[in-house]
Amino acid sequence: MNDDAHDPHAAWRTWHEHRVATVSAPYGPLALTGTFWLADFPDGRIPAAPGNWRAAGDAMELSAAPSDGIALDGKPFAGEAILAADEGPPARSRLTAGEARLVVLRREGEWAVRVFDPGSPARAAFAGIEATPYDPGFRLPGRFRPYGEDRTVRVETVDGRARGLDLGGELSFVHAGAEHTLQMAVDEDDGSLWAVFGDATGGRSSYRFRFLRPGVPDAEGAVDVDFNRAVLPPCAFADHFICPFPPPGNTLPFEVAAGERRLKDALATGN
Repeated sequence: MNDDAHDPHAAWRTWHEHRVATVSAPYGPLALTGTFWLADFPDGRIPAAPGNWRAAGDAMELSAAPSDGIALDGKPFAGEAILAADEGPPARSRLTAGEARLVVLRREGEWAVRVFDPGSPARAAFAGIEATPYDPGFRLPGRFRPYGEDRTVRVETVDGRARGLDLGGELSFVHAGAEHTLQMAVDEDDGSLWAVFGDATGGRSSYRFRFLRPGVPDAEGAVDVDFNRAVLPPCAFADHFICPFPPPGNTLPFEVAAGERRLKDALATGN
């Protein structure tokens, strides 16, 4: 029998080790070397992504010559291809250029190409994630209340632009005798909850904001709010992600001294 099932401290350590392995994987977030918006390259030539790229309605069109060195589905590619936005992890991208993976991205009608390179400087410099060991005081019972209809709020993202963030309800919990709420997004596929939140440690002993994924509430809306599993957003690992800042009301007035806090050593500077 797995001891993790009965020991939350051991379960947390296993979870943390898996997180470190995931973010440092060859095509994990540390490998992202650029997000290139097609609007910034009207001639379709992106220096870091070979070939010629063009928006084609609800798809991206790629034209490539043999000299571009692109492979599609594992085979050398030359000619034209119509590509949808990638939904899966970068490691499964259909497009490669040498060791790099090219990922087609679409946000609010705008197209971009992301480049994931396992030889990125950030991945080479990665020294680990500073994380606070499991604290049972930061695992709190919560109650999720759906709005009844989705709401979209405009929030600033780390690249300085405002984008829509879809919210499906509020998660309430009690900490130190006071009730607090977080506005939550709801995954369309499995009903799991997700939030971006700030707290009194942000920008000091923790990254300026973090993500929380409590899981799927039960039929009555009950779900644990386990800040021990608060995670760094992708933009903590690479500047080229477009993470949203916390929406209004999602900055907690107390210190969440739990979960992932920031990157170790040089990469943590200023975060």
